[in-house]
Amino acid sequence: MKPLIVLLTLIVYAGNLFGQPSTLDSFIDSFTLKNNFNGTILVQQKSGKAYQKSFGLANFQFKVPNKIETKYKIASITKLFTSVLIMQLVEKDKLDLNKTINNYLPDYKGEGAGKVTIRHLLNHTSGMANIDTVKSIESALKSGIPLYQKPRTTDELLRDYCSDKLVNIPGKVFDYNNADYIVLGKIIEKITGKTYEQVVNENILQFLKMKDTGLLYQKDIISNLADTYFFRDDLQKLVPDLPVYIENWYAAGSMYSTVNDLLLFSDALFGHRLLKEASLTRMFTPGLDEYGYGVWVHDDYKIKDKVFRIVKRPGRIMGAQSMLFHILGEGTTIIILSNTGTTSLDDFAVQIAKQIIQ
Repeated sequence: MKPLIVLLTLIVYAGNLFGQPSTLDSFIDSFTLKNNFNGTILVQQKSGKAYQKSFGLANFQFKVPNKIETKYKIASITKLFTSVLIMQLVEKDKLDLNKTINNYLPDYKGEGAGKVTIRHLLNHTSGMANIDTVKSIESALKSGIPLYQKPRTTDELLRDYCSDKLVNIPGKVFDYNNADYIVLGKIIEKITGKTYEQVVNENILQFLKMKDTGLLYQKDIISNLADTYFFRDDLQKLVPDLPVYIENWYAAGSMYSTVNDLLLFSDALFGHRLLKEASLTRMFTPGLDEYGYGVWVHDDYKIKDKVFRIVKRPGRIMGAQSMLFHILGEGTTIIILSNTGTTSLDDFAVQIAKQIIQ
């Protein structure tokens, strides 16, 4: 009987090696087809990478396929990089979360200069006027997206868009506002005497050997970067994103990366290589809207009748969509990057988690 058992084991192992689909494979293949998903997915568990695969096209015009190495605009995952840099400055005693903007930007003219703290900026409770006033595709198609369709320096962004009067009392109302992270980017520059890009490179990208990650500029051609497309309901089809200066998202959303580079970042972050445990505890303490510092944190998230702590960082700019979904204490990370606005990545990540949680 032993030779037969060994033979059967080898047959099963060979079947897996040569592409016999697992339950996770079958689920993801079905979900991506049903939801017209274009992009790349990586799933890691304690034992290592459980899944990685790409779907659809990086460029529709020339039918260039998405690959594992494809670079994507990661939109607001950029905010997580910014919050890490802020907490690194806190650890070096160069910044105090309870001090106000004018302590670090003495020339700042906004009403919140002496009222809005660094903590308020991190958790989107600054009370500053929201700079993203275009709230629908219809409005963008009719009037454009003024903030992002002209080249602007970071000083201009700070002066012209992030220095208005307060619309809420700081600390009282959650309002997801890119202005908060533009101000944080300028504070990082002021404290370090370097550009935001230099600080990201030196403190995170070079340290972790993230060679396929960086900041986007309209003037640059990035090799293997996926083009982005969004769905127009009136035309019932995908169309190219509206023309923008991507650098205007700055420390709030201007980065690109790959799934494997983001896994390096995620492993280092949750493995205490970028920040000490005490800093992570502060970052991952949910406040209003269950938002911590640059991430959403769900303390009682139910998956298959079990309760987990979830740290989630989604991002979206028109057709660019991204998701970093981590289950604390489980060693499980789900990274989804997409170049079309056709799929709910929140729902997708949860559905993948349901497939792998035992």
